[in-house]
Amino acid sequence: MTSSIQDVARLAGVSSRTLRHYDQIGLLPPSGTGHGGLRYYDDGAIRRLQRILLLRDLGLPLDQIAQVLDEQTDEADALRRHLNVLRRERGRLERQLASVERTLTALTEGRPIMAEEMLDGFDHTQYKDEVTERWGADAYATSDAWWRGLGAEGQAAWKARLDDLSGAWAAAAERGVDPTSDDGQALAARHVAWLGSVPGTPGSDVGRPPKEYVVGLAEMYVADERFAANYGGTQGASFVRDALVAYAEREL
Repeated sequence: MTSSIQDVARLAGVSSRTLRHYDQIGLLPPSGTGHGGLRYYDDGAIRRLQRILLLRDLGLPLDQIAQVLDEQTDEADALRRHLNVLRRERGRLERQLASVERTLTALTEGRPIMAEEMLDGFDHTQYKDEVTERWGADAYATSDAWWRGLGAEGQAAWKARLDDLSGAWAAAAERGVDPTSDDGQALAARHVAWLGSVPGTPGSDVGRPPKEYVVGLAEMYVADERFAANYGGTQGASFVRDALVAYAEREL
């Protein structure tokens, strides 16, 4: 089945000019051309467009989108990762929706509402007290200053990196990968490297978090449903924990 460039543009909510630009930069070549050079797209091209639009919504520039698509050649695995990202985003939006509904109800009824209720789901600093209690005020201040200094584009790229890692964990758990296998340990190594790259966290000054920190976080991923949700629930989080603990015991 093929669709014309006009039909694809209409269904995707983009312009034909945008699709031609994607072709010109090699991001989305058409599947073929017809009379007068009219571009046509088959199911594979439309699946690629779907992934492009998902990554674009995360704020990634087109050159980074191209890099991600080139690296993630397993379409089914990549779509599982996107699905996990969308589920987490749906959860965040549902919290924001409930927050706005509570605010509107309080406004129309003329009654007060707590700031925490109005801003639930909006602020990345919602875990400030928890981070401060666990790792100290300096850790939070350092990481918060680093985060704000990234700017919108840097934050989007960082979120995309984290979403890709979380999606890879969830997809591996779904496939039944052994946490101590080469694949499981490769993911653990990626995760530990990511932890060591966050300023303010234990071991970030040397880019290598200590064993106790990694094991403690791994256990938290299972115990705290907020973290477990990032890995597809308790089962996925248990896979992450087992892989990280095995890696920490061997490498840290």
